[in-house]
Formats: sequence, C-alpha cells, structure tokens
Amino acid sequence: MTHSIKRGVSLYSYQNETFQGKMSLEDCIRTSAHLGARGIEIIGEQTFWGWPECGVAQEDIDTWHRLIAKYDCTPVSHDFMVDYKRYKGRDMPFAEQVASVKNDIDFGARLGMKFIRALVSIAPEVLVAAAPYAEEKGIKILIEVHAPLHFDHPWIIRHAEAFEKSGSDALGFLPDMGMFLFTYPPVFVERFLRQGVPPHIAEYIVKAYEDRVLSEYVILNVQQMGGTGPSLAMAELLRHNGAFEPRRMLDHMHRIHNIHGKFYQMTEDYVEPSIPYDEIVRVLKQGGYDGYICSEYEGNRWIEDAEEPDSVEQVRRQQVMLARLLGEAGVPALQTPVAA
Repeated sequence: MTHSIKRGVSLYSYQNETFQGKMSLEDCIRTSAHLGARGIEIIGEQTFWGWPECGVAQEDIDTWHRLIAKYDCTPVSHDFMVDYKRYKGRDMPFAEQVASVKNDIDFGARLGMKFIRALVSIAPEVLVAAAPYAEEKGIKILIEVHAPLHFDHPWIIRHAEAFEKSGSDALGFLPDMGMFLFTYPPVFVERFLRQGVPPHIAEYIVKAYEDRVLSEYVILNVQQMGGTGPSLAMAELLRHNGAFEPRRMLDHMHRIHNIHGKFYQMTEDYVEPSIPYDEIVRVLKQGGYDGYICSEYEGNRWIEDAEEPDSVEQVRRQQVMLARLLGEAGVPALQTPVAA
C-alpha cells in the first residue's frame, strides 16, 4: 500500500541527555537526521530556555533555522504546555487563555512550524476562538488525544463537534500512541518489582490488564491480597492507561495532522512490547495519513533508578521499527553519533 507517512522525532525524547548537558540542540537535530527522522518536534520550554515566561531572542531563532537547514530537516510542531485551568494557582480568564494560545501561535510561526500542540485540558471554545488567528499565520492547532482519553471519550467528542461546527481547518488532533497500550509495559513491571511489589501481585495486575478487568476491581483485589503502597500504585495505573482501538482514528483522519509515537521500551529486535505499532501503521496507511510519526520516548523515567537511560539508542531502535513498517528501502544506521 502506497503512503506518504514520514518519520520524525520529538526532542522531548532526549530530555535526560538535554537536562544533563550531554546533548545540545544541534546534537538532537543531527542525531535525528542521521536516523532519517527529519521531522523535528519540540516542547518550547525544553528547547528554548525561559519560554514562555520570557521572550526568545532572534539570535536563538536564527540558530534554530540554521540547524534545521544544515541537517535538511523540517519543523513539525511546537508543543506548548500551559494548563490554562490552573495557571500559577489561579483560573485563567477566557480572554487571557485565547491570548496565550495566540502567543504560542506566533512562536510556532517564528520557528517555521506547521502545527502547535495543545494540552487536552484546554476547552474547545478557547481553540475555536484562536482558530482565525492560526489561519492567518498558517498554523494548525492540534489537541493531543492522550490516555486515559481516547476518540470516544465525551471530552474529545466535544472537541470534534466544536471543530466541525467552527468550519475551520486550523483545528485538529494529535493522537498519542500511548492510548493503544495493549499490554502492561515490562519496564513498568520491573520498576514496581524494584519498589517492593510482591511478584504474585505484579503477575495478577499484568494478567488483569490483559483480560481488561475493570480497574476498580483490580485495585480492590490488590487491597484484599494485602497490597499496599507500590502495589496499589501499580494497580492504579490501570485507571490512566487503556487498550483503545487504533481504528477509531479513521473517523477523525481528516483532522489528524501529527502523531506522537509514544513508546516505553524498544527491545534489541526492534519491538515495542506493549504498543501494537504494526496495527497502528496499518490503520494510518488505510486512512491516508500523510504526516509525521514523531518518536516520543518516555521509558526513561521507569529505568533511571536502576540504570542510565540511553535515549538515543531507544529512539534509534524505534526508527528502525518504523522504517521497516513503512516499507522503506533502507533502515537507520546501527550506530548513531551524538557528538559532531
């Protein structure tokens, strides 16, 4: 099946290395380009120090564009992070919310982005109000559909209805593949075992997740098994994850313009053991999706108590998997240099 799906990376994937000063912005972009993942997505607060509280100097914007051109990459999305309902301990008034979105639209436009990502907590009325300004700037605002929400959740349906009623093509969705968590991730299990969850309780929770047992029953059963602390935390995660169906994206494909390729662990044989990427890619091809799948590694937080995360290697493995699933003639290099 022919397709126009492209590979990219959210630089959020390299958060450990960025925070520790091991990778500069150029390292992140060059590493991604070396993998053939030429779509670059950022979280403004991570990539540009001081954003959004402080302005970003034109010199830093120029550096961004120079690096994008140097490594033949494409700016994809600026993911903004403000949670408008509770901002600095207060509710943000509607007009201030809209003004804040417009500020991120301007920033995305300065970076040459096609999209900006909105957190799922933002009310659709705010995005609808900002849509005409986004149209003027050539930007689309994408609400992230992120677990435990999904395309059949009332809040997401409310957004979909508001977007259609607005008639604006500047409003859309950015699905996070973490909502298709078909099995309890092994890196989650291993972390909870290190924290003291008895193996028989961990085994029960994993099996209950696979059997799609209602999370409230699992939590109750864990309590009755004598589970406390980490055991209850492990069971509680069932409330925040779900094995929703990738095919539900098809009804919304006309408004899906970017994909977060969430993953928690890539094995040495290039498999994400908990998220069915073969089925995901099949659905995206079927729906005629023509945007980027941007790697978003979040397994680091589950292993850093026991080992140093190697985000670059994890991203490389996912890019190999994606290249194969997309039917590309070549696959990313087996070794990825970070330093120039």
